[in-house]
Amino acid sequence: MKKTIQTRENVDDSHLPSHLHPVIKQIYATRNVSHADELNNSAATLHDFKLFKDMDKACDLLIEALHAQSHILIVGDFDADGATSTATLMQGLAMFGFAHLDYLVPDRFSLGYGLSPALAAQIVQLKPDLVITVDNGISCIAGIDIVKAANIKVLVTDHHLQGETLPNADAIVNPNRHDCSFPSKSIAGVGVAFYLLIALRSTLREQNHFAQQPMPNLADLLDIVALGTVADVVALDANNRTLVHQGLARIRSGKTRPGITALIEVANRNASRLSASDFGFSLAPRLNAAGRLDDMSLGIACLLSTDINQARRIASELDSLNFARREIEQGMQHEAQAVLDKLAFNDDNIPDAICLYQEDWHQGVIGILAGRLKEKYHRPTVIFAGGENGEIKGSCRSIEGLHIRDLLEGLSTAEPHLISKFGGHAMAAGLSINEQQFSEFKHAFDTAVSAQLSEESKRCIVFTDGELPNECFTMDFAQQLKQAGPWGQQFPEPVFEHTFELIQQRIVGEKHLKLVLKHQSGRLVDAIAFGIDLKEWPDNNAQFVKAAYQLDINEFRGKFTLQLIIRELEKAS
Repeated sequence: MKKTIQTRENVDDSHLPSHLHPVIKQIYATRNVSHADELNNSAATLHDFKLFKDMDKACDLLIEALHAQSHILIVGDFDADGATSTATLMQGLAMFGFAHLDYLVPDRFSLGYGLSPALAAQIVQLKPDLVITVDNGISCIAGIDIVKAANIKVLVTDHHLQGETLPNADAIVNPNRHDCSFPSKSIAGVGVAFYLLIALRSTLREQNHFAQQPMPNLADLLDIVALGTVADVVALDANNRTLVHQGLARIRSGKTRPGITALIEVANRNASRLSASDFGFSLAPRLNAAGRLDDMSLGIACLLSTDINQARRIASELDSLNFARREIEQGMQHEAQAVLDKLAFNDDNIPDAICLYQEDWHQGVIGILAGRLKEKYHRPTVIFAGGENGEIKGSCRSIEGLHIRDLLEGLSTAEPHLISKFGGHAMAAGLSINEQQFSEFKHAFDTAVSAQLSEESKRCIVFTDGELPNECFTMDFAQQLKQAGPWGQQFPEPVFEHTFELIQQRIVGEKHLKLVLKHQSGRLVDAIAFGIDLKEWPDNNAQFVKAAYQLDINEFRGKFTLQLIIRELEKAS
C-alpha cells in the first residue's frame, strides 16, 4: 500500500529542559513527554511496587513458600516475553534461597496458550505446592480451578487484559486488573515478574531477613527484563523505557549473562553498541523461534545457562530454528499473496480487513504472517492454521485505531457460538474457532472491522520529524539521537524527511535497495531501503527522491560511517 510522508506538527516544548538540543527537545515533545522526570532513566524513577493490587498477598505466599522450602512450579508461555519472564523468576527466586524451583511451558501445538485444563491436569500430577504463572493466567479460569481443586496454591502474574471474571487464584498481580492502580498498564509480563521480586526483597528486608545472608542484587536481571520488554512490543512509556535503558546499559558495559552474550554473537551484533531495535529485530526472533517451531524450553535454557560454551551451542540451535522459521514464513507469504493477488488489490479497493485460512499453514508462524500482511496493506489481519478436533487457531494483528482484543470480545458476546477462546492486547490477539465456522467468522470479522475502522485509520502515513538542519546531518548528531532513546513501540525512533539527488541505486540481497544520495550541503551519503517494492525501484528515470529516513551509524570492519535507513521513498521532481 502506498504510504504518505507527513511531517508531525510542532508542539510546545517549553516545559522540557533548556539544555536539550532543540531538535531532540521537539522530538520528545511530539512523543508526549510532558515532564522532565520522564527523561530520567535511573532505576530510582521506577513506579512503586505497592501500587500493584495483590502484591502484598503475593509476597505473603512467597515468604511462606520460602520458609517451608515448598516446591514451586513456574508456568510460562511460548513467546519471548514468556521465556524471559520464566527465566527472571527462576534466577530471581533462586537468589533468595528458594531450593525447589521448576518451570513448565505448554506445547503450542497440543496444549495452546496458558494454564489450560489440559496443562492443569499435568500440573496436578507433578504435585507442586505453589504454581506461579508468568505472562499468562488472567484468562485461565478453568485451568486454575482444576489446580486449586487439587489443593495447590496459585499466584498469577500477567499483563494481559482481564475478562468479565477473575480466576480463583490466591493472588493476582496484573496492572490490567480493573481494580489495579499501577500506572504503567503497558508493562510486559517480564516486567511484572521483576516487580514481584522487587516487592519480595523489600518485604523480606523489612522483616530483617537479610541480617544473616546477602541481599539479592536484582539489577543483575535487568538484561533479561529489557529483552523481554522490547520483544513483546509493548508501549515504551517512561517506566518501560527505564527498564530497557537499565538493561541495555548493563549489556553495553559487559554485565550480561552468557545466554544473552551468545544470542548477541550469533546475531552478529556489537554488545557495546546494542540498541533496543537489536532486541526486537535480532535477538527476540531467535528466542521466539524455539517456541514457534520446537519447544520454548530451549530458549529458556539459553537464558539460564551459566556456561558460555553451552550458551553458544544453544544459541546456534536457536539461530538454525530461526532460519527454518524464515523459510516457512516465506513459503506461507507466497501462498497468502497468491490468494490476495486474485482479488486484484490496489490502493483504492483494499478491503477493511484481511482474514485467511489454510489448513497446512504452520501455527507457530501465522502471527508473523499476519504482521507482514498488516504492514503491507495497513489493515487488521487474522490468519488461521489447522488445529485439532475440528478447531483452527488464529493470530490477529491490528493497526492504530482498532483495539483487536476488544473487537473479539464484542464478537464473542454478540455471537457466543463463534469463538471458543481468545485473548490478547490492543494490537495483537489469538483465538480459536470451529473450522466449519470459518466463513461465518470471516463475515462477522469483516463486518465488525468495517463498523469500527475510520477512514483516517485506513490511511498509511509515515510520520516524520521534519527536515534536519544541515548542521545536524552528522555522525555526532546520529549518536546523540541513539543516546536520547531507547526508542520503540509508541515512542518511535526519529524519522526525518529530505529531497536528495539520487546518485546511485542497486538491488542487494535480492530485495533491498542500496543508494548513494547527495544532500543539499553537497555531502554524499550511503542509504539502504530494506524490503523495497521491486515493481517501483530501481527507477532509472529518477534524478531526485524524497525520502523519509532514520539517521544511522554503520559499522564495517571497525570503520564507522553515516548511513540513512530509508523508511519510505518517493520520486521527486
